[in-house]
Amino acid sequence: MTEFTPIASLAGGALIGLAAVVLMAFNGRIAGMTGILSGLLPPQENAWQWRTAFIAGAIVAPLLMVLGGAAIPFRVPVSTIALVAGGLLVGIGVTFGNGCPSGHGVCGISRGSIRSVVAVVTFMATAFAAVFIIRHVIGA
Repeated sequence: MTEFTPIASLAGGALIGLAAVVLMAFNGRIAGMTGILSGLLPPQENAWQWRTAFIAGAIVAPLLMVLGGAAIPFRVPVSTIALVAGGLLVGIGVTFGNGCPSGHGVCGISRGSIRSVVAVVTFMATAFAAVFIIRHVIGA
């Protein structure tokens, strides 16, 4: 069971929203992780600096928390094969969906994008179905 942390969750959500607004205001770009990462591979001219900084921040922030003594408890209840398969399916989904949940959910919906609303509804319905099937039908 996940611990209920409304204050930390609200603060984290506010920081994600603030980062999305700042990125849009200063760069005119949407804060979708897959779009930012894919722009680094290969590097796009005049855009690699902010993309590198964004990805580095997403990696360094949790490391700083751990080094500062904060515990980030987690467990992975599935096999490595399941993780790889899930990662591949997510990669296929973000390719066909023209973006990831962070881009569509945080930035697309807030901009009133119908395509993003449809994408998020699809992500959520698929996640609900997958959890139901894995936990209640297969019994894993």
